[in-house]
Amino acid sequence: MFNVSYTAYKTYAWGDDSLLVESHSYTNDRNGWGATIVDALDTMWIMGLYTWFDEAANYTATVDFSESQTGGLTNIFETTIRYLAGLLSAYELSGRQRQVLVDKAKELTDQMAYAWAGNNAMPYTNVDFETQTPQKSTTGIAVAGTLTLEWSRLSLYTGNDTYRQLAEKSTQQVIHMQDVLPGMPGQIVDPSTGKAVSSYVTWGGGSDSYFEYLIKYARLSNTNDNSYTDSWLTAVQSSIDTLAKRSTVGNWLYLADYDGSQVRHVGSHLACFYGGNWILGGKMTNNEDIVNIGLSLTDACWNTYASTATGIGPEGFAFTSSDGGYTGGSPPNANQTAFYAQHGFYITGADYILRPEVLESNFYAWRATGDIKYWNNAVSAVKSFDKYLRTSVAYTGIDNVDDTNSTRTDEMESFWFAETLKYLYLTFDDPEHISLDNYVFNTEAHPFMAPAALSDYGSGNVLVTGNP
Repeated sequence: MFNVSYTAYKTYAWGDDSLLVESHSYTNDRNGWGATIVDALDTMWIMGLYTWFDEAANYTATVDFSESQTGGLTNIFETTIRYLAGLLSAYELSGRQRQVLVDKAKELTDQMAYAWAGNNAMPYTNVDFETQTPQKSTTGIAVAGTLTLEWSRLSLYTGNDTYRQLAEKSTQQVIHMQDVLPGMPGQIVDPSTGKAVSSYVTWGGGSDSYFEYLIKYARLSNTNDNSYTDSWLTAVQSSIDTLAKRSTVGNWLYLADYDGSQVRHVGSHLACFYGGNWILGGKMTNNEDIVNIGLSLTDACWNTYASTATGIGPEGFAFTSSDGGYTGGSPPNANQTAFYAQHGFYITGADYILRPEVLESNFYAWRATGDIKYWNNAVSAVKSFDKYLRTSVAYTGIDNVDDTNSTRTDEMESFWFAETLKYLYLTFDDPEHISLDNYVFNTEAHPFMAPAALSDYGSGNVLVTGNP
């Protein structure tokens, strides 16, 4: 699947960000630096596609990351998780031999650092590389809190601790903001004041990776600062107390949203990473209750795949629990009500755009338990993808996962290579390969070596000196 997809990208979109599968063309929606190439680098290495890796790394060495190739603004979040992480993870996995990957990561991040204005603890979302000024607007806690893994690793390899300090300062600001629920601040913040300007709480888009990175950064940094783990545990407990809801049909466990006054019984493909995150965090904190809840959350998200005509899960869904079915929107129509009566959720966004999150959690569940049902889930997903997403040249999304004759979307996002295919491949691979004992995945599935593995890897006191 990777081979087919990347061959099509090379044929129709080489050097551009993403392949337009149906159009046999391309789009540059990530500043034109070749997002698919950089996002796919470490997956190539993991899959043993070394010739392609060399070609891709050599191309990346020619890219000028100090300016946007498309003009306009650069998104700090997307650029960090895709480009910065892709470069540094590829550098590590390939034996820390290609210094140019670190050099390019530095070139890029030196420009992103202008997203911090004045004494602001948090960056703005977008920055203009040409003028080296941020676009001043509100941002999400996912932006402010999803920098620590990548920026601290850049500090490690450059010897410049400023990157780590900026990322930690931003996350710490979120940690210490006023909470809506204990450990869970409002989703939207104003970097100029460092305060939340909304009371909406969710594990979904806009907040998701802030919570994800709390526990992952504690692991990757091996820090003595307990605030990251403590904040994650507090958020988990709040979610158990307030957001964890079981459907009245099927008894499926979901994490609902909260709008500051009411629980909203909604879910999303994006949010379905939470099962895997809870499994990981539960293992790290020796809390089997959290692991088991994570497994239940993963099973419920997989049910959104198993219940559709294509065997692929939808972008958005909703449900009813013992406290009702309020979503903040319109009540379900007759078709949605009938679907819920069969499956324990109903579809509110029917499209699928090659997202990884359900398969990500399924991967963690498989690695943590060895229960063959998770392996079989991955097999089922591969069969569905081949049947319904395969085109004459590659794979693409569909507009309605509950219609076997659905129309197709056009773009093959870079996360198809970085995340979806990687999590599937690793589900089928030897679990000692990219072991979860030795690696921490960023939110784009780029693996970084955990401290013990890193210090044992090659020669030199890399954790102390920051030198390869």
